[in-house]
Amino acid sequence: MKFIKFLCLFTSVITTETDFVIEKEFESVTCGSQIKLTHQQTGYKLHSHDVKYGSGSGQQSVTGFSKGNDPNSYFVVFGELNQDCERGKIIECGSTIRLKHQRTQKFLHSHLIHSPLSQQQEVSAHDSLDSGDNWLVKCNTKTWKREKVINLQHVDTKVFLSASGRYAFGNPINGQLEVCGRKYAGNDEQWIAQEGIYLTALETQ
Repeated sequence: MKFIKFLCLFTSVITTETDFVIEKEFESVTCGSQIKLTHQQTGYKLHSHDVKYGSGSGQQSVTGFSKGNDPNSYFVVFGELNQDCERGKIIECGSTIRLKHQRTQKFLHSHLIHSPLSQQQEVSAHDSLDSGDNWLVKCNTKTWKREKVINLQHVDTKVFLSASGRYAFGNPINGQLEVCGRKYAGNDEQWIAQEGIYLTALETQ
């Protein structure tokens, strides 16, 4: 019988490497882990909820949210569509993944529709299970490391997951940031895996 250990990390503070130590078995993001992604520029969390866009696709909205303790910011890591990804498998840079919103069970998704505020590409949460759920992990290390900057590139349309403090919604999601897809990767397209429930890497068991 195989046992998988996990680490719960409910708060995360950006610190120097000397005073923040991550055990080796939990240093990489793994399949099945339940994580929060922090937008590097603003500190907001990738977030979703049962609120639909009032324009565009009308699908469930995806935003950036300032409060780090909100359970609607958890996403579960899956392999790409129609590919198995064993729980605890380390995600390598260059891998294709999907992120499933834990509360509503819908996948992070994008498509060729304009986003409501910036008129870039809309990012939504959707349950249709198609290739629009696939995202490429781009990073400068061998594997996707916690507390290290990554980009997520949409496989079908090649845009990068993005947010900006310049584009914030009013009611009913007042102050939450628009999350969209942009053609190029700069500072607004940088994300960090921080809080979460991390499954130990199979390679270290």
